[in-house]
Amino acid sequence: MAVYGIDLGTTYSCIARLDEVGRPTVLRNLEGEDTTPSVVYFESADSVVVGQSAKDATVLDPDHVVQLIKRDMGESVPRDFHGRSYTPEEISARILRKLADDAQITGGEPVRDVVITVPAYFGLAERDATRKAGEIAGLRVLDVVAEPIAAALDYGALDGGEDRPDRALLVYDLGGGTFDTTVLTLRGRDLSVLCTDGAKELGGSDIDDRVVLHLVERFRQRFPDAGDPLSDPQSETQLRKDAEEAKKALSFRERYTVRVMHQGLVEPVELTRSLLTDLSRDLLDRTLDITRRTLDLAAERGVTRFDDVLLVGGATKMPAVAEALRSEFGFAPRLHNPDLAVARGAALYARDRAARLVADGELPADQVPQLPDGLTHRPYEITTVASRGYGIKVTDPDTERMYVTHLVHANDVLPASVTDDFHTLRAGQRRVLIEVMEQAGAVESEEVEHNTVVAHGTLRIPPDKPARWPFQCVFTLDTSGLLTVVATERETGEQIEISVQIGGLTQEAVDEARVAMTRQRIS
Repeated sequence: MAVYGIDLGTTYSCIARLDEVGRPTVLRNLEGEDTTPSVVYFESADSVVVGQSAKDATVLDPDHVVQLIKRDMGESVPRDFHGRSYTPEEISARILRKLADDAQITGGEPVRDVVITVPAYFGLAERDATRKAGEIAGLRVLDVVAEPIAAALDYGALDGGEDRPDRALLVYDLGGGTFDTTVLTLRGRDLSVLCTDGAKELGGSDIDDRVVLHLVERFRQRFPDAGDPLSDPQSETQLRKDAEEAKKALSFRERYTVRVMHQGLVEPVELTRSLLTDLSRDLLDRTLDITRRTLDLAAERGVTRFDDVLLVGGATKMPAVAEALRSEFGFAPRLHNPDLAVARGAALYARDRAARLVADGELPADQVPQLPDGLTHRPYEITTVASRGYGIKVTDPDTERMYVTHLVHANDVLPASVTDDFHTLRAGQRRVLIEVMEQAGAVESEEVEHNTVVAHGTLRIPPDKPARWPFQCVFTLDTSGLLTVVATERETGEQIEISVQIGGLTQEAVDEARVAMTRQRIS
């Protein structure tokens, strides 16, 4: 039985599997396209539309259409439609279900076992939400894997495999709604992530927003008394659709005209490639700043030159992206299957992950795709890093200032296990509240407000102990980004293992959501 790789993207999604000779192949949807818009239209309580038809519905019924839901993964921000509330996991599950159903029809067999990709900088909550979205969709999620790793795997599959010389890669991934940049080394089948950085809300849709604002400004200059087109949902939706089409067209054309329509009035607005670059200049500069941070850390770890700079993600088709990287860093970047590389690489990763699970007895042997006689495959050995820093909240006994001390740091090699000693504050203290914190910002900070509580537990202390009585915490982060925290009081051996409560859906809620989805028609 085949295993599948899914690129669950902010604006477009894609599914792939390995063909009969082990090459990654994208499965087209029922509309005949390689990618499916990550758009969900709640047409009625019983009918949900996903993909291009849902995107088309944004013009006529925008109040029942959801876009960019990936940006809400890991957050508690439900949406209400037709008398029912839907979490981001449930909405994303409908995108996954559409991909799986279409792949079953075009590929000829049921889709069950999958690997789903996530941005490299996704934390515990976002990864957990992605996994649960797959479970709600009725899929068995073998793993979630960082998008740059998947892109690098696809690159490795195309460029000579194990006989190729050692290489250092920079993956610049600018998608529809997210951005990350990652440095990797590729030595035969050994893939190591040196460092990564990114931003959750930075992508092609933000460039679209800049185009929309420019179009509105030009319209209001021409018709100052006509009102704001953005105040009308249908006008706004059409503007956003036109802005995206203009951005794509200007990747291969120098000029493009948009007809801005509102309240029966029309204003043709000509856009140029250079204007689009000017409108998005600060956004591209942000990607360069993040890239610079990544390069600096890579240099500290011994990598100062790159054999290839890979452009991944639909927004990298903009010529301004390659031009900015050439101008700022002297790179000669190349587009690498910008729309499909992540799904293709995820399919390769899925085969290797399935093989390991079979070896561990967690999957039956027939779950690993079989190659024809005479062909062999050695799994990739992947070393990755922490996407964010993790620690606990502590209090300075002299000033009573609360701050966060990080035990695991962003870009620490995984698996990581770190032990540190801590102390109670007061004499006679019987309990210690241990709050596990996750780095929230792009740069690690000890300020409490720059971190997020992801778990907590209470450790008991023996009676009549003086202030600064010691206890120990062990943080363990595995290669899948799953965190375990063990706190131990040394005298008695009292110990707690803190379950990382993400704050998302419980398993019971996941099961209920899966059943509820089966009652809807998804097309």
